[in-house]
Amino acid sequence: MRFLPRLGLLAALAITAFLSWRLLQTPAHSQGDDLAPKAKKGFTLPLDTFLHVQQIRKRRLRTFCSRTGKVTTLLSSQVKRASLLPSLRVNTKLDLLYCQVPSTGVEEWQQLLQKLEEANVTLPVPVPYRRLHAKETQLSKFKQTEIKAMLGSYTKVLFIRDPFHRLIATFLRGMGSSPSFSSFIQEVLDSEMHSGSMAWKPLVSLCQPCLIQYDYVVMFGFLRQELDHLLQRAGLPAGSLLPELTDSQVQQTYRWLSEQLFSELSAQQKKQLSHFYRGDLAAFLFPSSFLSEHPITA
Repeated sequence: MRFLPRLGLLAALAITAFLSWRLLQTPAHSQGDDLAPKAKKGFTLPLDTFLHVQQIRKRRLRTFCSRTGKVTTLLSSQVKRASLLPSLRVNTKLDLLYCQVPSTGVEEWQQLLQKLEEANVTLPVPVPYRRLHAKETQLSKFKQTEIKAMLGSYTKVLFIRDPFHRLIATFLRGMGSSPSFSSFIQEVLDSEMHSGSMAWKPLVSLCQPCLIQYDYVVMFGFLRQELDHLLQRAGLPAGSLLPELTDSQVQQTYRWLSEQLFSELSAQQKKQLSHFYRGDLAAFLFPSSFLSEHPITA
């Protein structure tokens, strides 16, 4: 595939569904994710495995933060800097804080939170602080005293996904102005000189995981199993309210697309992409990413 024209949203969804069906007929390649067994139809994630995986992810993240010298321990500094992050969102009814990054599963998460509110689900245990019940969801819109309370008491969730898969999803959704994938990637790389888009900005920049001490790091591909455990431990059993999630099924499709689209890029673009997402690749375990499998040294 040397050239991929821009796809409309409906066409992209149709192609994704077809490729998912075709690829699910063949044996899956080992991807080396930090969850075992691999997600598939009927896959069940035991609680102890979920907790162990969370320890692995957060330990890797702490190592990244300490090596880069980005650890922030002073709460006053955390509050001040967190108030400047537009990607941080809160649900004041359910005491949840999360980072809004497109194409990581956060859209399904927001649908679930809406369902929980519509069902009048509340925290079963009284909390030792005043609950706000505000309609506003952007953390930066609150007062610093309120932000301090939220950082200290809310359940904080970070959604992560292979950065190259994020780029493919963004391209298929028609974002950007480029007609081909390689020109779209050049648009992304050029935007690094400026503020960039939330759709492709690195997770470590958008969500500041060395600043915000996230309680859970949830990976795309295992959303249903991980969110179920997460919500139960937060005192919010979702059960049947969990929306239909297809992230585990489309993983094989994105693996195939990665092989095709990565080959369209020049050596310079591959090198620049690896550099652009170097923080994400170091902070999180993405062994199946083509950016990890094809390291480009400076």
